[in-house]
Amino acid sequence: MGAALLLGAMLVPPQAMATNTTSEVRQAFATELGPARPPIGFVRFCAENPGDCKDRTSRARRITLDSERWSLIDQVNSYVNGKIKPMSDLELYGEAERWTYPVDAGDCEDYLLLKKRYLMGLGFPQEALLGTVVLDEQGEGHAVLTVVTDKGEYILDNRRNDILRWNQTNYAFLKRQSQQNPRQWVALVKEKTIASGTVTSTPAQ
Repeated sequence: MGAALLLGAMLVPPQAMATNTTSEVRQAFATELGPARPPIGFVRFCAENPGDCKDRTSRARRITLDSERWSLIDQVNSYVNGKIKPMSDLELYGEAERWTYPVDAGDCEDYLLLKKRYLMGLGFPQEALLGTVVLDEQGEGHAVLTVVTDKGEYILDNRRNDILRWNQTNYAFLKRQSQQNPRQWVALVKEKTIASGTVTSTPAQ
């Protein structure tokens, strides 16, 4: 990925530079509502990759979003989206759900894991990079990576190269990793759907 990261820095988009009103500040960050059940595939991933789920306690809950960091986030998102071919776990592994680092193909969970690995390798703190489960516009399960910044929470999605703030995606946010402990998850909505331990998703076409 090194060559991809030699591109010139991009300017932070205007909406990422500041939140001016109290309402805008509230909307920039999702509200956590208590514990949620981790996806089964994620639990298995942590069992197989314990070092990648270890609490590193850097306590950098939000990254300072400047033009350099925005450029790195943008490049990682676009690079992984272009590198990995969308393919379901059933097609790849004969399983309904399996979280793993993709080599050349994978589904939404695999994209977010690889993006998180690359960003952590570039110095981004684990606490600011959260695996997240949502319902898409069709009401189907989908997984994305949330990047928590001082300007709001931004979503890295295998279905688009544009990076949007979480409340601009038209997704229903269900749950995500806890910033305090990467093995634990927290609910983002008060609905029975958060009890589900799976992510049923259709890869982008």
